[in-house]
Amino acid sequence: MNYATTTIQTSGQIALPAWRSRVLFVLLLAGLASLLVRAVYLQGIHNGFLQQKGDARYGRVVEIHAHRGMITDRNGEPLAVSTPVESVWASPGDVEVSPAQIAQLAQIVGISPQEVKSKLADTSREFVYLKRQLPPEQAAKVVKLEIPGISLQREYRRYYPGGDVTSHLIGFTDVDDNGQEGIELALQGRLGGKAGSQQVIKDRRGYIVEDVASLRAPKAGGDVTLSIDSKIQSLAYREIKQAVEKSKARSGSIVVLDARTGEVLALANWPSYNPNNREKPNISVLRNHAVTDEYEPGSTMKPFTIATALDAGKIKPGTVINTAGGVLTVNGRTIHDTHPAASLTVAQVIQKSSNVGTAKIALSLPPETLWHGFSESGFGSQTGSEFPGEAEGKLRDYKTWRPIEQATMSYGNGISVNLLQLARAYTVFANSGELKSITLLKQETPNVGVKVFSDVTAQEVRDMLEMVVKPGGTAPLAQITGYRVAGKTGTAHKLENGKYVDRYVASFVGLAPASAPRLIVAVMVNEPGGKDYYGGQVAAPVFSNVMGAALRMLGVPNDAPLDNVMKPTPADLVPEEV
Repeated sequence: MNYATTTIQTSGQIALPAWRSRVLFVLLLAGLASLLVRAVYLQGIHNGFLQQKGDARYGRVVEIHAHRGMITDRNGEPLAVSTPVESVWASPGDVEVSPAQIAQLAQIVGISPQEVKSKLADTSREFVYLKRQLPPEQAAKVVKLEIPGISLQREYRRYYPGGDVTSHLIGFTDVDDNGQEGIELALQGRLGGKAGSQQVIKDRRGYIVEDVASLRAPKAGGDVTLSIDSKIQSLAYREIKQAVEKSKARSGSIVVLDARTGEVLALANWPSYNPNNREKPNISVLRNHAVTDEYEPGSTMKPFTIATALDAGKIKPGTVINTAGGVLTVNGRTIHDTHPAASLTVAQVIQKSSNVGTAKIALSLPPETLWHGFSESGFGSQTGSEFPGEAEGKLRDYKTWRPIEQATMSYGNGISVNLLQLARAYTVFANSGELKSITLLKQETPNVGVKVFSDVTAQEVRDMLEMVVKPGGTAPLAQITGYRVAGKTGTAHKLENGKYVDRYVASFVGLAPASAPRLIVAVMVNEPGGKDYYGGQVAAPVFSNVMGAALRMLGVPNDAPLDNVMKPTPADLVPEEV
């Protein structure tokens, strides 16, 4: 046995060499020194690493939603406002939740427990929405659950006080408060604002305990004042709805313009929808038919044919037109009048809505002249409203016209318009031949229009349009107590698969007071299903109700005696059909 390396003490314990304890002490001292150096380095010299790790565990950058601008009518009445709501979100990796709490949470936010579990399953995600835009009282119940990793975020939800009355005009926003339809979409850049962001620190339960810094302040959206008058809008909506339901029509639209400025005071469609309901209807109901849909205007085009011929010096209001018993054959196709006559003056052509008379006048003009009359009146081009999806209508190049096409376009077949475009065109008769641009925004001063027809021509056509609403014309039901009215009816066959079918678009466009027009009202009823389908029977009464009430709302002085309305007899109701 080697006694040089091992010594057995009398007590029975083994004695270690002294050098080993010294080595161990040195190693411990070196480790402590390295830790001290490392701590000084990380906390004093290169502290960004620890800060980064701490931020990753407890720091978050949260988005601060910008307040969307308010939309009001011309009198300051709110049409779209943003109200604060709370959205529930989670950081799945931080969530500590029991099955009972999952069931409670799911019940509060209105989703299934399985959906909650699915959203919390991916713990690698730092942010996931559980439910967007909860009312404050529901959000308070979520807070009471005190679930770690579940937080609230302030957002805004759009509310539309007018509901279905203004829906096609105002449109709506999506869950992220971005415009999807109507004015909300058209003016997204002005209304939307810019979201901000903020850095915060959260505790282990997921609650914000400190705001560290504002990285970017939110910029609120700007308010927008529309040209709309809420009272006239409600009136127009009510009347078009009643007309569609009464006539059992497929749909209907109405536009009310300030004749002097081109401002849209009302625009409504029926059927409609409630934009406050997030369950959106089908696309056909969402469409703003008054702006996005095209149709053949029928006899409401005749005043523009007559005005073009008057301006060209081809006719005068008293010129007699040989209407040949209401029959005219062009290129093998026959044009008929609903009310045959051997001859009519130009004024009577408008009053009786003669297709044959209008076609003969049109054929007396070079195609280019008639085309310019239509084009300069705004047909075939947008109105200037900047409404999303606005249709341009169709006005073919005159070089492609055949004589029969020139004849039929003169009374509104073979040309297409939208209702807003047609209403705008009638500004030429309200403003001494000047065409106004359309605007949906309130204007402080009237915009300058484009001269289309002479002052004399515009006045002569307006005088003819007054004859339309008197007994013997096609629209005596458009008369208004205390006001002179000028307007034109239309009853156009619908075109399907290249053929005209026995379904109709009934329309009326009119001005009042005729002595100094203040308003233009255009009404279109699509496919009336009852026995009455003429524009003078279906659309003219809507015009009368809306125009009369609107003029009184605006305090427009009477330009006729209060007993001016001559109640028509059945014999006075002159039918028309194009």
